[in-house]
Amino acid sequence: MDRSVERGAIPDSTGPEPGGDSAETGCAPATARAPAPAVTLLICTTCRSPGNAAPPDAERDGARLLASACATAVPEGVAVEGVAVVGVSCLANCKRALSAAMVRRDGWTYVFGDLAPDSAADLLTGAALLAGSEDGLMPWRGRPDVLKRGMVARIPPAFR
Repeated sequence: MDRSVERGAIPDSTGPEPGGDSAETGCAPATARAPAPAVTLLICTTCRSPGNAAPPDAERDGARLLASACATAVPEGVAVEGVAVVGVSCLANCKRALSAAMVRRDGWTYVFGDLAPDSAADLLTGAALLAGSEDGLMPWRGRPDVLKRGMVARIPPAFR
């Protein structure tokens, strides 16, 4: 499987096996001079929901979550302002799958687990809150419940 980075592509339906390359795919529309996003939403494409007994070559729940986030974030080619959506092959949070992370360039990084395949809208709401915050923290008020209950870690910004 080609593990190169692609803009505007959805990963194949099976995704790589956990522990493989960390190739990324995204769904933001490719534009010649698009500004760098304030927040990058990373969605683990190899995650399976707890209890999912699907065969190994079946579409992963994480890949479905990414596809849903892409369809929600880029409905007609217009991305959620300030947010890029990227699929990654493994976030190593398997005991709390499905997993996603939000990275703000000049702020905090959040890791979430215990997500459902239909959590795309909640993830995008949280990413938009983080992108619009003045202090680089995701506000508690307005944060979807799944992002309150499912937070695994909050990582401080790198010292610059």
